[in-house]
Amino acid sequence: MLTFLLKRLFQVIVVMFVISLVAFSIQDNLGDPLRELVGQSVSEEVRDQMRTDLGLNDPFIVKYGRFVGSALQGDFGTSYVYKQPTLEVIFEKLPATLELVLCASVLIIGLSIPLGVYCAIKPRAFFSRLIMSVSIIGISVPVFLTAILLMYVFSIELGWLPAYGRGVLTSPLGWESGLFNWQGFRNLILPSIALSSIMLPLFIRLVRSEMLEQLSAEYVKFAWSKGLNKHRIWFLHALKNTLLPLITVGGVQIGTMVAYTILTETVFQWPGIGLLFLDAINRVDTPLITTYVIFVGFIFVLTNTLVDLIYGLINPTVNLAAKG
Repeated sequence: MLTFLLKRLFQVIVVMFVISLVAFSIQDNLGDPLRELVGQSVSEEVRDQMRTDLGLNDPFIVKYGRFVGSALQGDFGTSYVYKQPTLEVIFEKLPATLELVLCASVLIIGLSIPLGVYCAIKPRAFFSRLIMSVSIIGISVPVFLTAILLMYVFSIELGWLPAYGRGVLTSPLGWESGLFNWQGFRNLILPSIALSSIMLPLFIRLVRSEMLEQLSAEYVKFAWSKGLNKHRIWFLHALKNTLLPLITVGGVQIGTMVAYTILTETVFQWPGIGLLFLDAINRVDTPLITTYVIFVGFIFVLTNTLVDLIYGLINPTVNLAAKG
């Protein structure tokens, strides 16, 4: 385990270095940040002086070295627009995104496992065929189209649910969220369904495929020959082994959903880090853009490492040291 952790730590350092280099490299191609900082009436001499003061005229290696030195001390720069440290700006918006990802994850896990298992146990049933057909459509439809359709039907036509915003927030547990009151929860329903539509069809098909593979395995045939109860075979033996690859894929997809919230948050005007990122691009807030890319990259690396650790604890046959 210690060897695995040391190898993983080295990999994290290398990966984060590459991500920071790529994120910092694209800054110069995003436009002129002074466009949003000053008006049209400001002279070119003043603009050049501001570029010098901000370090925008320095060579790339100097700017990157200065950025890495500050980042190692926890300073990723100051947002041009918000006039705050970029990490503070991201952490202010992060709870909204995590709230959305949490609700979407609950929907994905709560629906994909029973539906996938049912499709594997009764593959020829009409309901199974219907689920698989709908899952193909779900995989094919982009998330922003799903979000717009949900908004049109349930907000505009039926008027049942709010179309935008985060709603009323309360903080009984010290975390300001809309989960603790009905008005805030109503605002969560449509964005959560839209975001879960990205992964739910994939997870249903994954559970079905893995479950079918387990049901055809020799140990399951042996269990049938011993006369064990069918529910014991399905849910205790087959399903247990089905969930192992699901943990691996699920952990990676959680990081993916954090990145995919950009489209969902844009449609529903959800005040999370995805909407913040688009706003930073529109305003050429390069320090905030760089910090966002590095932050999301770190989430991917962290979730992959945690998934490997959890997988090794659940399945003792996995050699973590060798895998690392």
